[in-house]
Amino acid sequence: MSIECPEDFEGLAQAGQVVAATLKAMASAVRAGVTTAEVDRVGELVLNRYGATSAPRLIYGFPGVNLISINDEIVHGIPSDRVIEKGDIVSLDVTAELNGYIADAAITIPIPPCSAQAARLCRCARTAFEKAVAVARANKPINCIGQAVEHEVKQQGFWVVSELAGHGVGRVIHEDPIVANTYNPLDSKPLTNGLVITIEPMIAEHPARAVEDCDGWTMRTSNGSLSAHFEHTVVITDGQPILLTAV
Repeated sequence: MSIECPEDFEGLAQAGQVVAATLKAMASAVRAGVTTAEVDRVGELVLNRYGATSAPRLIYGFPGVNLISINDEIVHGIPSDRVIEKGDIVSLDVTAELNGYIADAAITIPIPPCSAQAARLCRCARTAFEKAVAVARANKPINCIGQAVEHEVKQQGFWVVSELAGHGVGRVIHEDPIVANTYNPLDSKPLTNGLVITIEPMIAEHPARAVEDCDGWTMRTSNGSLSAHFEHTVVITDGQPILLTAV
């Protein structure tokens, strides 16, 4: 969506801060020996405290509250009795609806002791996000975001999962435009002042495609490669984008 009035900004900012608080609580709960369902319950309690709702459950009927993906699971992992183990990397993806507004963010957490490569992959997802935010400005072509992500990920020796992308957000989870994580020279429409989007690199340790699991939700890497995800909901401006879901 595009922000057209102060009420829109306030509503989105409130939803964003609920997402930030939920992610922070869930991240504190992530450790070896707990189940993904237990971590999801922590997030659910925070959403409930603020009167917010899981947008994936509300809009798509997702069988959990928050999306929790491990190792080769890229996104949309269903919370379950799966126990988090030492050396895993765990992606937490929170999308909350509050008073008709939606915000979305994700982080990937390495569980000690994990390999240096796994830790580096997690850091790369965040760095790629930061590089994209640094160039995302009103009137610049939208493909500057994918160009920045792709360049950083390749430079670090990893792979962009090109089938998955960021998107517009605000009133529903997925709105126009699509925000690709790779450079498409034909996708040169300009970013506009007030546009609300997610920037969310989804990357893999080795070249891989995204494939849907038999559960009908989880997206995995096609070859079992580790995957990391980092995301914020941002508002495009003439200067530095506003990160609505930052703590």
